[in-house]
Amino acid sequence: MVKKLNKEEYNELVINGKGKVLVDFYADWCGPCKMLGPIMEEISEENTVYKVNVDEEDDLASSLGIMSIPCVIMFNDGVEGSRLIGLHSKDEVLGLLK
Repeated sequence: MVKKLNKEEYNELVINGKGKVLVDFYADWCGPCKMLGPIMEEISEENTVYKVNVDEEDDLASSLGIMSIPCVIMFNDGVEGSRLIGLHSKDEVLGLLK
């Protein structure tokens, strides 16, 4: 299950976390975000996946330079690795973890 994070949880679980995690930056009104949701749920069965609502955490999204959503970012030991912007397939999203 994908856990929704606020800024404090993001800092604790992503920035201070260990290993690879995916963070899905989304908004409730975003059509492509809604389409990506089930893909992220599938991926979360075997990987650590979080989501952040950019409308609720706009300062966090801004600090990461997120201008378009959905935006999926892979973090490894709290450091940003790579990101995908827009709707992508499950295989493309999983490619971030390699």
